[in-house]
Amino acid sequence: MHKTIPEALDFAARLLPLIPDSKDVDKLISPPFTSLMALSDALNGSGVLVASQDVFYEPQGAYTGEISVSMVKDAGASVCIVGHSERRQYFHETDGIVNRKVKATLAGGLGVVMCIGETLEERNAGKTFDVLKRQTAGGLAGITAGQMKDVVIAYEPVWAIGTGVNATPEQAQDAHAFIRSVVKELFPSGKVSGEVRILYGGSVKPDNVDTLMSCPDVDGALVGGASLEPDSFARLINFKRGSK
Repeated sequence: MHKTIPEALDFAARLLPLIPDSKDVDKLISPPFTSLMALSDALNGSGVLVASQDVFYEPQGAYTGEISVSMVKDAGASVCIVGHSERRQYFHETDGIVNRKVKATLAGGLGVVMCIGETLEERNAGKTFDVLKRQTAGGLAGITAGQMKDVVIAYEPVWAIGTGVNATPEQAQDAHAFIRSVVKELFPSGKVSGEVRILYGGSVKPDNVDTLMSCPDVDGALVGGASLEPDSFARLINFKRGSK
């Protein structure tokens, strides 16, 4: 919940000159709903896509305060983020609700970033992989292999969000490799598990992005606080490539 429309437009205007050589990196900005249309217009043709931070699973109706897939699409979004840890924590969203949102988003012709991740209590209890398997399988229930081309999974360990504590590269790689193995179980035939992109989200910053992105199963980043300033966000987009 950051930035008014003028602030979002100023951010975009300052960001674009900082990322002129990033055509081989997919870039996505997810502003509040109020800025979706203005920002999508401002970024048209720039190669930077716009996503909604959430979406509801019904196409219309008496759901005061909610927003449908067709509405965010009409406002210029091409992707919806669903299942973010804050939605799960503060608004009690279940795996079933996340699954309905994934299905609605894909049915509406948009891409989806589905977030999963364990809490500190779950990690300390040795339940990390159990949680990741449940959330991945639950969120993707009923999704076909063909639809997976429009699905990105974001691993965001809840204990590392906004805390300044990020997962070590080893922890991130282990989690991402496990998630990929779960996708392989769900879609055993074809290339889905190898092609699905899995992002890391959890205190990603300019001083750790290069190391995280060198992990073989880390395909990108879901960035929070470090994305609020153009200089910082541009540094993340222009990460230094290591060997994968």
